[in-house]
Amino acid sequence: MTTSIIRYLGDLRTSSMHLQSGTEILTDAPTDNHGKGEAFSPTDMVVNSLGTCMITIMAIKARDMDIELKGTTAQVTKVMASEPRRISEIHIHFELNLVADSKTKTILERAAMTCPVYNSLHPDIKKEITFNWK
Repeated sequence: MTTSIIRYLGDLRTSSMHLQSGTEILTDAPTDNHGKGEAFSPTDMVVNSLGTCMITIMAIKARDMDIELKGTTAQVTKVMASEPRRISEIHIHFELNLVADSKTKTILERAAMTCPVYNSLHPDIKKEITFNWK
């Protein structure tokens, strides 16, 4: 089954329609690569996908443990390299508004690292992941 339809809108902008939900995402080329930077760039989407995937996998595990992660945030930073132009580093800092014992923290942090996006990224991409617990 097709996941999405991508339409080039011109001026280095795309529209992606998620077929199951009808949700639309716009992307723009970044300002450092001939674009306007008025929306997520494709590489922004990659690093953002990693953060959302990690939170989702932690939340699935937390739900199984009767723990609520609502309000958890992640600050995501992308570092680009040149020649070839690519993502060289991803930094994600999680803020968890939860008091948890060390066992719970370890379980949820390890769950985050099993995220399919994390496992799909090239191993040469440096991933710096930190967790700050209340």
